[in-house]
Parts: sequence; structure tokens; C-alpha cells
Amino acid sequence: MSKFMAAPNANLNSNSNPNPNPNPNNSFEVAQPPDDSISSLSFSPKSNILVATSWDNQVRCWEIHQSGTNIVSQPKAAISHDHPVLCSTWKEDGTTVFSGGCDKQVKMWALGGQPVTVAMHDAPIKEIAWIPEMSLLVTGSLDKTMKYWDVRQPNPVHTQQLPERCYALSVRYPLMVVGTADRNLIVFDLQNPQVGSIEGRVGVQHLDEKQNDKNFTFKCHREGTRIYSVNSLNFHPVHHTFTTAGSDGSFTFWDKDSKQRLKEMSRCNQPIPCSTFNNDGSIFAYAVCYDWGKGAEKHNPATAKNYIFLHVPQEAEVKRKPQVNTGGKR
Repeated sequence: MSKFMAAPNANLNSNSNPNPNPNPNNSFEVAQPPDDSISSLSFSPKSNILVATSWDNQVRCWEIHQSGTNIVSQPKAAISHDHPVLCSTWKEDGTTVFSGGCDKQVKMWALGGQPVTVAMHDAPIKEIAWIPEMSLLVTGSLDKTMKYWDVRQPNPVHTQQLPERCYALSVRYPLMVVGTADRNLIVFDLQNPQVGSIEGRVGVQHLDEKQNDKNFTFKCHREGTRIYSVNSLNFHPVHHTFTTAGSDGSFTFWDKDSKQRLKEMSRCNQPIPCSTFNNDGSIFAYAVCYDWGKGAEKHNPATAKNYIFLHVPQEAEVKRKPQVNTGGKR
């Protein structure tokens, strides 16, 4: 197994002790956060409009104003589902949000308008993505299916059976990767959509077989023998480094090319269930709240605190490190 090197002065012991502070990194706090755990965060691809879905059945929207290193959030609007909302995504023009969840439906919300139901499943919808190259919405559900939707039509364009419940889904056209229960990873070529397979661990896999020697995994979000889940992984849109956020309450910036940890941030007092960058990578949003990892019996909505924070990444945190040539002279 390949291992990441610690960057100089990296804080390797920041997670050694529980931190009672929900905001030890002095990030900017989003005003009027959800009343229950946050399940997803997504920025508009065109502007600093942030959407959060949550277990209180709500989809909320904020306008984020950034001036230098200062950030202010302004609540703008919200819509309701009948049950907890688990996922969200945007159309490429930044005018429309899709949200899905435990009511087994996807709502399409043109900001400023009324939501419309555009997709249905037989079980909760865990993941959704908009595919602009195809003008289709794709939905992944706990009913072990994935469906493609033309949102102008009442029925799916295609239904794809999955080996297990869908837990993760990501599209970078022409490829789509779906993660399911039982640790299945399925790769779809959207130009020819046929089926192409972690605990406190991240895998970097090159789909080009010629680059198989570059594949590696690395351990993260661990404390001694305690293993925490990796809840969110986001690539920086400019530098193509990435962050991981976990149930240990920490988030870390990584460089996959030099295999180095760029910066490990101080550990929050609750898990981080979701995170995202804005469209130019100048803001990193993350939620701090209960992530349901210990079940409903460990969660009290009446006393739980839920936060959304906005971090302004420094260049040293997100810019790739120069690669060292160890191949010797030619």
C-alpha cells in the first residue's frame, strides 16, 4: 500500500484529543443552519449560491458574499420534502436545483419558483447527478436501481439494475462511477453505458490500463486503532488536489500526484458528513453535525447542534507540490 508523506510542519497530532470547539479552524459560520443533520452541500456552478439538504426535510439556499478573506452568508429561500432529504445537484446553468431523499422522489427547484417532482423510486434516493452533455438527470436509490430521466417526461428513459443499494455516484462525462453496498464500484461509459468494483481508506484508480502502475490506496482519518469513515471527497477545480472529510471531525488536503498530505486541519467536535468547493475553489464548505454513524439511538435532535462552515483555502493547502524525480540520471 502506498503511503502519503506528511508535508513539512503538518499537524500530525491534531486529532489526538477530542476538541469541544465546533470551529477550531476559525472558519466562517453560515447563518441560520438546518435544524437537523446536514446530508449534502452543493454550490452553484455559476455563482456563490450554496444549497444544503438536511434531515429536517428541508432544502435551504444561501447567497455567499466574499470580500478578500471575509465571507458573509445570506439566507435566501427554502423548500420542503415530506421526509429527510439526502442529496442535491445543480443544472449547469446555475438556475435549477434537484434534491432527493427518503420520500423516494426528486424535486426540481428553479430558484425563485415552486418545486416540481420529476423522478420517483421504490426506496429512498441516495444520490443524484445532472449530466449536461445528455440533458439527463441520473438518480441512484436504495432500491438497487439507477434511473436516467428526461425531466420533461414522467417515466425514466432507462432503468439500470445495480448489484446492491446505491451509496455514492459521481459523473465526469463520459464516465460515471457508482458505489454500492458490499463495496462494489461500477464504472459506466455514458457513450456506451454498459457495466465496466472502504473503511478509513481512499483509493486512487486510473481507468486507463496503461496507468495501472499509478494506482494506490492510503489510510486516513484514523486515530491509533480507531478507524473513522471517510464521508466526503472533493477535488479542487483549479489545482486538482483534493480533500477528505470524515466522521473523526477533521478535513485534510492532499496531493495525489506527489502523494503528500498538504494540510491537516484541526479536528471539530462532531463528524463532518459532507463538504464541497465552490466553482473556482476559493471557498471550501463543510458541515459539522451528527452523521448517523452510531445510529438513531445516539442522536437527540432537540439538543444536537448543526453547523455549516466556510473555509478560505490558502495556496499552500491546495496547490500541488513539485514532484521529485527519483529515477536517477539517464
